[in-house]
Amino acid sequence: MPDQTRIVSPGSNDRRVRSADGVELQVPEGWVLLPPGDAGWTRRVKAGGPTWTVKEKKGRRTFSKGVWALKDRVEETKRILDAERATDAYAKRKIRDQVRREEKQAVYVEDFHGAVLSFLNFHEDFRDDAQKIATLVTTHATPVGSGTVARTERIPIQRRAESAVIAWLRHQTTAYDHMKIARVKGKRREVRRMLAEESRNLLSRYRRGDAVERKHCPLQAALESDSVPGSKETR
Repeated sequence: MPDQTRIVSPGSNDRRVRSADGVELQVPEGWVLLPPGDAGWTRRVKAGGPTWTVKEKKGRRTFSKGVWALKDRVEETKRILDAERATDAYAKRKIRDQVRREEKQAVYVEDFHGAVLSFLNFHEDFRDDAQKIATLVTTHATPVGSGTVARTERIPIQRRAESAVIAWLRHQTTAYDHMKIARVKGKRREVRRMLAEESRNLLSRYRRGDAVERKHCPLQAALESDSVPGSKETR
């Protein structure tokens, strides 16, 4: 077993894991758990031989719990990495990488903001409202590591923008956050679909340019309660 790389889940104690087919395994002697958090270290440890990567699923999300590997390999790769990371060349490369990441993020934020505006497609009378919503949604959804739908590359940016707007509306203009939803499979998804339809109906009024009673509109209440600058004119 120690010569086979595996994806496992936590077992009954600190040195036991479960294989993909549910069999509980004892962690090999001489192995230690490399905690998550240092991607470079983890890559090198994995490249050096067999490892057991521990993953735990909670709801729809999967979390890394670390990598089991031979203690000597874990320690040796750490010594090599520490030496490399102490050089001036490494420091300069880190700065260049950070600059590139920031530039890439800035471009993505701008593109996502545009995609949100395109999805909203508000009537010109509500142009300022659309700008404010786009800013609010983009600010919430685009930070690196936020875990929102805006950070996934599995779907086109247009769908990411649509999903982010609907999610924002669900939390800001409906009673979703205070609902008591039965713990029945599919019930929460059903509620979300219902609220999404309400949100789309609300958006359609702004797209058509219908008259809006701002004092009684949940969208206006959400915009007024936020500190992001936006139009305060009434209609």
